[in-house]
Amino acid sequence: MDDEHAGPPATATTPAPATAPAPATATAPEASRPPAGRDSSCERTLVDCRLRAATELFAHTWDPVILAGLSQGPLRRAGLRALSGGISDKVLTESLRRLLANGLVERRAFRTAPPRVDYGLTPLGASLVEGPLRAMGDWTREHGEELLEAQERAAGRAAG
Repeated sequence: MDDEHAGPPATATTPAPATAPAPATATAPEASRPPAGRDSSCERTLVDCRLRAATELFAHTWDPVILAGLSQGPLRRAGLRALSGGISDKVLTESLRRLLANGLVERRAFRTAPPRVDYGLTPLGASLVEGPLRAMGDWTREHGEELLEAQERAAGRAAG
C-alpha cells in the first residue's frame, strides 16, 4: 500500500520522559540533593546527574544509530532494521522502548489493513541529533584515524 494514502494515524503518542529533569534554577542546597526519583549517587552535584543522564542517551550501541536514521524521516521497523545492519528484533524493541520512554522518538499507529506503525523523532529527539550527536560525528570524522591508531597500539601492547 502506498504510504501517502494509508489513512490517518490512529494515535500519535509521545510518552513523557521516564524522569523529569531537575529545575535549572536549583539553589546550592537543592543541587546537593538528588531530584525525586533519582539515584542517591547523584547527591554530589546536579551537574554530575545531568552529565550522566546525557551520556546514558548514548550508552546503548544502537540508540544513536536509530536516532540518526530517523533524522531522515519516519521509518517502520523493517526500515530501522535495514538501516541498522544487523540489529536483532529483540534489541530493536528494547532500543525503541528506551527512546520512547526518554521522549526522543514517537510511535504512530495507522488504521490500515495491514496495520502500519511508523517511528519518528520528537522535537526533543531532533535537537539531540542536530546537537550532540552531530558534534560527535564531526569529532569522529576529524579524529577517527587517531582513535583507531590508539586502539591498535593498545591492542598490540596487550597482546605482546
